[in-house]
Amino acid sequence: MDAPSALYQIILSDAARALHDERVLLDPSSVSSVDLTAFVSCYNEAPLIEQTSHRTWPLPETAWFLFMRWHDLLFLHWPVRPETIRPLIPRVLELDTFDGWCWIGIVPFRMTGVRPHYLPIPLAFPELNVRTYVKTPHKTGVWFFSLDAANWLAVRAARWLGMPYYDARMKVGSAGESVDYKSLRDHKKAAAAEFDATYAPTGEAYMAQTGTLDHWLTERYCLFSALRPDRILFGEIHHPQWRLQPATVELRSCTMLQASGIELSNSQPLCHFSRLQEVVAWPIVPIEDGKI
Repeated sequence: MDAPSALYQIILSDAARALHDERVLLDPSSVSSVDLTAFVSCYNEAPLIEQTSHRTWPLPETAWFLFMRWHDLLFLHWPVRPETIRPLIPRVLELDTFDGWCWIGIVPFRMTGVRPHYLPIPLAFPELNVRTYVKTPHKTGVWFFSLDAANWLAVRAARWLGMPYYDARMKVGSAGESVDYKSLRDHKKAAAAEFDATYAPTGEAYMAQTGTLDHWLTERYCLFSALRPDRILFGEIHHPQWRLQPATVELRSCTMLQASGIELSNSQPLCHFSRLQEVVAWPIVPIEDGKI
């Protein structure tokens, strides 16, 4: 059975469990573990697929596999010297740098309408990832150190594919423009990791100009990751260009980087916010013989 077919089976067989997922604690203005409104609404991905002028390489020729909406994203970034994280990234991938620096990111957000192509069982749940940026001779993308999610089904499916997803108890709330976000990893036999913050946009939305740091950090259209060092995964994604806003954050607790073996100074992060992004993704596949 191929990966997409297997994921369909996982979603179909365990949809009932997702309906009763109690791991997500959300206020009434947020989302439930299953996005019930999407059962009676039709997604129109055509305008999304047609927006390609901002991409640096063409869309895959095959049909997309997964649709999702990302809400209330906070991009936290810290500069780090390449030698600090080189041992943590497989040698087949080159570190991507901006003016000689690598950047480490933490991105909390929530998702709705998460569904495979043609399958009307959309899920909704918070997710938080730890990342840096890598490249191959032909593409630049995101390297995920970890992805925490408050959905048993999503974590099981992603780990089956070979992605470093972890169970977490998460609480997301909002008050006006501000977002309160709490995450506590409780995955069995995994390193402890916690995130507790309040964040909000502080300015008007804009689209970053090519060549700027803001653009370099956010306009990424493929991902790399691995649960095992001998099986590196690759996946393509697509979305319109980000509409970013400057942001502020009150970071009460964060051990996400330490859980991935990364130690940074106590410098203040660079912060960006984005209210909404619609995304399609293609199947996750292993890199064959180190070529992509």
